[in-house]
Parts: sequence; structure tokens; C-alpha cells
Amino acid sequence: MLANTKNGYGLVTIIIHWLSALAIIGLFGLGFWMVDLTYYSSWYKTAPDIHKSVGILLLGLTLLRVLWRFFSVKPQPEQSHKAWEQVAAKWAHRVLYALMLLIMVSGFLISTADGRGILVFDWFEVPSLGRFISNQEDIAGLVHQYLAYSLIALVIIHAAGAIKHQLKDKDGTLSKMIKPIRK
Repeated sequence: MLANTKNGYGLVTIIIHWLSALAIIGLFGLGFWMVDLTYYSSWYKTAPDIHKSVGILLLGLTLLRVLWRFFSVKPQPEQSHKAWEQVAAKWAHRVLYALMLLIMVSGFLISTADGRGILVFDWFEVPSLGRFISNQEDIAGLVHQYLAYSLIALVIIHAAGAIKHQLKDKDGTLSKMIKPIRK
């Protein structure tokens, strides 16, 4: 029940998937909201600190997810899925992972351009690697913003596809990511 089988996802994959989804949506909402905060807002320092801390934790979870995906069984697609749907799903997942990692790297480059590390919820600090290019925080900031919009667009498409498979095709695709299959 913890590990994936050829018939479905295990509890580890399901928990990592939904924690990642919640973190991504939460980080996007927080990031979208916090860019308009003024210096005098009580959230001016707190919101970015939370955003960075959750982002670093999500980076660790994403790296764990990639390792888990590499070493665990991959459930077989439903027979009802068309070949183009299987190819599209494979590439969508690859792009989702790439966007997540690039967003987190660009966020790290924004936050550490001044040479200071990122303090994660006062638990530990991720050290800065310094400045690699001039205007690093501005360039990385634009990359971070546009990739985040792209990720959210792809997340919406991903969710719509899962809902379509569940409700229209009735193939259990979404159910596999909600409840572990024992077989």
C-alpha cells in the first residue's frame, strides 16, 4: 500500500503529489499577493520569509519525488487511453517537473543574490551561492514570475485532464491518485 504497483499509486506517491499540489497553489497565491505589499505592511517581511521557506521545503520534496519516481514502479496507463493522450501525459509531467525545478532555482537566485542565505522557518539556513550575473535578482525574478504563470496554466490543464478522465471517460485515473490500490 505504501509503494506503487503496476495497477496504481501507493500512499507515498499520493501524499507527495497532494503536498506538492497544495504547496504550489499556496506559493503561487502568496507570491501573487505579496508582490503588492508596501514597506509598511505587517506582512512585508513575513510573507516573503514564508514563501522562501515553503519553496525550499518544496524543492526538497520535489527532489525526493523525482528519486521516488525513478526507483518505484510506474502504474500502467489505462487501456482506454489513446496513444496521443499517453504521450501528452508523459510530456506534461516532464514539463511540470522542469517548471517546478526551474522556478525554485530562480527563486533561490533571487533570494540569495545579495550573498545572504535563506533561513527556513528558523530550522536551518540554506547558504547563498552568491551573485552569478549582474542584475541577478531582477532577471531571476522575471524568470520566476513567468515560469510560475506557466506552471499554474499547466496545473489547470493537468487537473482538467484528470477530471475529464474521471467523469467523462470513467477510467479511474483520478481515483488512482486519491486512494492507494492494494493489488
